[in-house]
Amino acid sequence: MDYLEIIVKVPVSQLDLASAIANLSVPYGIYIEDYSDLEQEAMEIAHIDLIDEDLIKKDRETAIIHIYFGEEENFLEASSYLKEQLSAAGINFEFSTSDIKESEWKDKWKTYFKTTNVGNKLIIRPSWDELPSSLNGRKVLTIDPGAAFGTGTHATTRLCLELLEEYAFDSKMLDIGCGSGILGIGAALLGAKEVFGVDIDATAVRVATENASLNKVDNITTFIEGDLADKVNGKYNIVCANIVADAIIELSKEVKNLLEDDGVFICSGIIDIRADEVKNALISGGYTIIQERKIDNWFAFAVK
Repeated sequence: MDYLEIIVKVPVSQLDLASAIANLSVPYGIYIEDYSDLEQEAMEIAHIDLIDEDLIKKDRETAIIHIYFGEEENFLEASSYLKEQLSAAGINFEFSTSDIKESEWKDKWKTYFKTTNVGNKLIIRPSWDELPSSLNGRKVLTIDPGAAFGTGTHATTRLCLELLEEYAFDSKMLDIGCGSGILGIGAALLGAKEVFGVDIDATAVRVATENASLNKVDNITTFIEGDLADKVNGKYNIVCANIVADAIIELSKEVKNLLEDDGVFICSGIIDIRADEVKNALISGGYTIIQERKIDNWFAFAVK
């Protein structure tokens, strides 16, 4: 399958809102180039202070959002929606598009997607990248960018994986809006005994299943096609939803019926300007917030 790419350049100061809008329109994958904190992030993530000269020369005031679509998707409709929403939000942006052949897809992502530590227990890597000489006890989650969202690079995914570290062991876990399957696979590697994922996109279900096999957890993972929780039943120790604020608010009405008595609902994909709204909806819906985490301008909540 070939892909279409939308490239949106925005001021770094407007990146969080722009990326939140982009996430609403993306069926497959998104990557953000933001070099505003290059030196700090290089030290925190890679523990190095020697940075490639080409990176040093990158524009620190402008961020670039790359959005990918399969050729069968309604690219023109998504493009129009994205432009309208960015304009309505008052974001200054430059918009361009390009074609990517399937044979170029992995090479395109090789530019951006590198092995990285997430939380205290996982290391996420694309299959083409070498692992560090010492894993320091971390579990390796191998995932390649493909026709489903989720490589672990986005703050919302990292927030969910960090929270899953605390609750996944010996759990029965449900991932609503599973995308690439990264959260369910992460939970399995962290010791979950059974993982169930659902996504409205049939391609995501296929990719998640393939990724589970790649990570040798297909014996305890199941992924099916469905809209939010409409095809889900049973009780779970963990329900995870890394989607958007409106969907989380709506979904929270159903999730309580899917949780075990002491079960945890982990939700993310929440931009800071919607965080209080989501929090208030959860509390008014009968949930107790037990953890709140933030990376950049993105929030995640763990509630009971």
